[in-house]
Amino acid sequence: MQANDQTVRTYIVNAIEAGTYPAGSRLPTERALCEMLSVGRGVVRSALSVLEGEGRIVRVAGSGSYVAEREVQGKSLGTVSSPIQIMDARLAFEPTLVRLVATNGTTTDFDYMAKCIAAGAEARTIEQFEHWDAAFHEAIAAATRNPVMIAAYKLVTEARNTGEWGALKRRTLTDEARATYQKHHERILEALRQRDIEAGEEALREHLREIRSTMLGH
Repeated sequence: MQANDQTVRTYIVNAIEAGTYPAGSRLPTERALCEMLSVGRGVVRSALSVLEGEGRIVRVAGSGSYVAEREVQGKSLGTVSSPIQIMDARLAFEPTLVRLVATNGTTTDFDYMAKCIAAGAEARTIEQFEHWDAAFHEAIAAATRNPVMIAAYKLVTEARNTGEWGALKRRTLTDEARATYQKHHERILEALRQRDIEAGEEALREHLREIRSTMLGH
């Protein structure tokens, strides 16, 4: 992320945490943010894309950007924490996102996914790689432009933050596995850019099956 993008992101995050923009509220328009922060429209859009990928905001075409209901999502996670449960949920849910992404995804969405892939390639620690891996998948959910889908996928991210998942990931994320995951991400992104629903769904399923095999042995 460029310095100006980070400035916009930091302003919005701080304002959300301070309660200036509570959960569910609408953020200022892109034009208003440009004027408030003395930056260009492209900078604001890039920062909003990052925030959307992080699950902090939800952007609705023709309506605006809204603060995500993060606290509600966290509370609704319940007891889902087993890596097996997480993978079962991901295999059942994530491929269904592709059709909406093919319809609603934008160049900005796809460019942010590419940034996640590049950052994952440069990650020096497992924690850094896991962060960008999660960000890539969250960006897919965000590109559906469906607040329900986005909120639902946040449960997956919350589940991935459990200790059991993290410990298992650290034991199984070899250099070979990491390289495989990166290639899969590139294939998924290429299919999404081409709006190829069938190829996107299959690439995502193959990726998730590989993760399940590597982490769980089946």
